[in-house]
Amino acid sequence: MDFITGETILIDKPLGWTSFDAVKRVRGAIQRRLHVKKFKVGHAGTLDPLATGVLLICTGRATRRIDELQAGDKEYVATIRLGATTPSFDLETEIDATYPWEHVTKESIEQVLPDFTGKIMQVPPVFSAVKIEGKRAYNLARKGKEVELKAKPLEIKEMELLDFSGQEMKLRIVCSKGTYIRALARDLGKALGSGAHLTALRRTRVGNVRVEDCLSVDEAVKLITETELEFPAN
Repeated sequence: MDFITGETILIDKPLGWTSFDAVKRVRGAIQRRLHVKKFKVGHAGTLDPLATGVLLICTGRATRRIDELQAGDKEYVATIRLGATTPSFDLETEIDATYPWEHVTKESIEQVLPDFTGKIMQVPPVFSAVKIEGKRAYNLARKGKEVELKAKPLEIKEMELLDFSGQEMKLRIVCSKGTYIRALARDLGKALGSGAHLTALRRTRVGNVRVEDCLSVDEAVKLITETELEFPAN
């Protein structure tokens, strides 16, 4: 492997890790292997700590491709729970309100999904990395400050109901860069006359890279440690 010219390492990010945690672990392994104190490593497309799945980590000169890789379509499998909302729209924060959900059926879910398919406008969650006057929205939200975000255009290319039982639905979603699945959960809950929040999220594809192609973080570190090194020609 030639980490300097650049490699794209395909990681299946574990639950509870930030994207930066994965980058830090990979960078550390490369620094030890190359015996250097600094090395450029970045990721293409942030995953929340409570999400798992495809994370593309670029090394060396391949970091120049991050914008290109981030632009690829994303596929997710999302589990959404009806009947309650949280400020973060997922399990990061506690439930702040409850709603009736017994009236929701598989048929009513399938009826509203087309309203969220295609080119739509979406208001990002206040607990997000969107910048407001140079500050991350989640930092302001966690300090209890009022945060108002504008709706942004995006595209939901496919949305399929995989399962619905009790209060939970499982969806397969193919979407453009910049889509917040947590915000989609919020909006679906409203459309169904209830409230909703995200309870699990797995990114199964970025561009042409599928989760089946990815390594665990430990497998990636082992690959970095044991693989034969190549170096760019001078």
